[in-house]
Amino acid sequence: MLKIPNHVAIILDGNGRWAKSKGMPRNYGHTMGAKNVEGVCRAAYDLGIRYLTFYAFSTENWSRPDSEVEAIMNLLKSYLNNCQKIAKKNNMRVRVIGDLSRLDEKFRNNIKALEENSREYDGLCLTIAINYGSRDEMVRGMKKMTEDVIAGKFGVEDINEEKFASYLDTADIPDPDLLIRTSGEMRLSNYLLWQLAYSEFYFTDTPWPDFHEKELRQAVEAYSSRDRRYGGLKEEGSNV
Repeated sequence: MLKIPNHVAIILDGNGRWAKSKGMPRNYGHTMGAKNVEGVCRAAYDLGIRYLTFYAFSTENWSRPDSEVEAIMNLLKSYLNNCQKIAKKNNMRVRVIGDLSRLDEKFRNNIKALEENSREYDGLCLTIAINYGSRDEMVRGMKKMTEDVIAGKFGVEDINEEKFASYLDTADIPDPDLLIRTSGEMRLSNYLLWQLAYSEFYFTDTPWPDFHEKELRQAVEAYSSRDRRYGGLKEEGSNV
């Protein structure tokens, strides 16, 4: 019986290289990658996955060429605008994590409206990380936690893992069971470092624009074959 992860986090990698392999500009890859999101969300929900978190734009991505950054931002804005209809059609709750202060005011307002309008949907919970970096997230969390200690809301002796996690961007969703990274890279790239402490990792050479239902199922099958209690693969024929 296939064991389905409750929460899957995905690093969407390989858009630019995929486009280059087809003789197209990098921005074409980002466009096709954005179009792939809805199909993977549907496939995830059909499999029984409840939470899906995409790494869309990192704090380090600002160092890319200005033209590429602008293109990615325009794609994200367009996708989130369309996501109002997509969320309603698919009964999907959408939220955005990261340091949104660097985004323009109109973009932030659209994100707020999308989160509010989709709050009551009880299908897939889609989280999109924009201007997100795990180290930045933890620093922001520690600053807010320190402010609350100084304000007397609780004492230093009350700080533990649970308290710290409550100050992270992902405070109201469970930690990922499975991390998937596409396009052959095998690193976390400052993504959900705290939350991935006990997650299973799955790396595939398939670039994100070519990652569809079949590839998602393969990742889930690999996850299902692992022994979550002790690590490694389950022994053949074992029921324990």
